Order: sequence, then structure tokens, then C-alpha cells
Amino acid sequence: MSGKDAATVVLDGVSRWFGDTVALSDVSVDLGPGVTGLLGHNGAGKSTALALLAGALRPSQGRVRVLGLDPHADRRVHRGLGVVADGEGTWGHASARTQVEFLARQRGVRDPRGATDEALRRVGLTEAADRKVAGFSKGMRQRVKLAQALVHDPQVLLLDEPLNGLDPAQRRTDVELLVALGAEGRTVLVSSHVLAEVERMAERVLVVVNGRLVAEGEPAAIRDLLVDRPRTVRLEGVRVAELAGALLSAGLVDAVQRHDGAVVVEAPRAVSLAEAIPALAAQNGTTLRRVEPVGEDLESTFAHLVRAARGVGR
Repeated sequence: MSGKDAATVVLDGVSRWFGDTVALSDVSVDLGPGVTGLLGHNGAGKSTALALLAGALRPSQGRVRVLGLDPHADRRVHRGLGVVADGEGTWGHASARTQVEFLARQRGVRDPRGATDEALRRVGLTEAADRKVAGFSKGMRQRVKLAQALVHDPQVLLLDEPLNGLDPAQRRTDVELLVALGAEGRTVLVSSHVLAEVERMAERVLVVVNGRLVAEGEPAAIRDLLVDRPRTVRLEGVRVAELAGALLSAGLVDAVQRHDGAVVVEAPRAVSLAEAIPALAAQNGTTLRRVEPVGEDLESTFAHLVRAARGVGR
């Protein structure tokens, strides 16, 4: 992790509440160059964190700094800050070129036309640059927003779900672009609710649940934390009791219970269980009709992450 002196983005004990609703609670993190993924479910607090960094919101408590400046109070921060907000944010009646160049002029770019051409090239919209955005797909409109964020060559990029609406080929291209932007020395913070999406581009992942930063680390460590954790699994089918006995004998489950003709097992490691079930089912003549997790709600995930977070890059 970058130290605070070298960080371009800092949240220090930041909370934000709206009336009685706590959107972000006591978050402290500092970021430097490279791509960082902000991972969380819808409503976890990702957009609130990005809005605080963009200066659209003031923290209820704590300190926010971007490039050493308070983004809510100091307008100079926007010279080095590019933002892709969630939502539409484009004008259907205007062309992509018109919209990107308008932002370039607002930012005081020395050569707005040249900067616009370069931004549109980087996001793959050169051929469509002079078409009205009303005829664009959602993915293409997302790229217009990304070109607007890039046109003034910012040092920090805040991107809220930038891959929404893109087809697989567009996602692959945009992931490569974001990786390249991070490799150029920019600080890129990308929010998403999809772990597989984040780990393709990010060197570091922050996990937010219910407004709290509960884990941070390398993508592989976060995947292990989220996926390979204790699970309770319900098995239904023919001869499932024999399968459960084999799992217990192999040390893959800690407990077995019969329930309404099915078997419920408690496994310390979900991935090991999933890998073993097919082979042991074949060996024991078990025909499985259903394998499903039990109790997989947000609160159980949150409780597990809070217990485990201290051991993952913190």
C-alpha cells in the first residue's frame, strides 16, 4: 500500500450519513498509481465513496483528499480528476465529438480538438465520433463518458461501474484500456459488483459491505476470502446419506444432518467440497438432483468478511 505522503487519493476516517441512514462508516484508505477495484453489492456504499472523492458530497466526518486537495472545497482538483458517474450523463441530440470537446474546453485544455480526437481514439469511437449519441448503444454511451473523463489527461480517474452495458468484446477492450491507464502512472479507482470483472483489471481490491470497508488486498486473496469460506450446503437426491458419510470420512465436512429427505452438511472450505462431490458421488452411487447453499445472505457474508478482513492485506 502507498503511504499517505505518496498517495493521490486519501479517505481518512470518513463517514457519510443521510438522516438516519449510514451510507459510509469510518473508512480509511490511501491509494496511489495503478488500478484499484472497489467491490461491493448494490447499495454497499461504492457510489457514495466515489461521490465524496469527486467532490459532489461533503463527508459527515473524516477527511477526503485527492491530489492533496479537498475535492469539495477546492475546484483546482478537477484539473487532475476524471469522473465517470453512474447513470446516463450524455446528450442524445449531440455527437460524441461535440460532447467530449465541450468538456475539453470547460477544462481549459490547450488543444481541445486534438485532445478530443485522442480521447475518442482511445475509447474506440473514432468512426462514430460525428454521429448523434441518441443512436448509440448503452455501451457506446459509456465510452463517450469515458472519453469525457480522459480528455483533459487527468492523473486520477474515478469510474462508477464503467463496464455496464458493454458486450463481451467491448468489456475486454475497455479492461485493457483501464489496465493501460493504470500502467501510465494514473490512479484509477473502478467500482463494480462483479469480482471476476474487477480481478481482470485491478492490482488491489477494496471490499465494501453495508458502508464499511471490510477487506482489502490482491485479487487472488480477495477471491479466496469471498469464495473459499465455510459453507452450509443442502444435498438432495438418491443415496445422499452415503455421499454425506464419505464427505465426513474424508474430513471435507464437519457435521451432517438429515432434513426432509435431504442431507445438510457443514463444510470448512467450500471449494474443496465442490471439487470432491462429483467423484465421491460416483463412487457411492449417488444421483444428485440439487446442491444448494444454505443461509447465503448478505449478513452471513458480512459477518465472515469482518472476521477474516484483518488477515488479508490489512
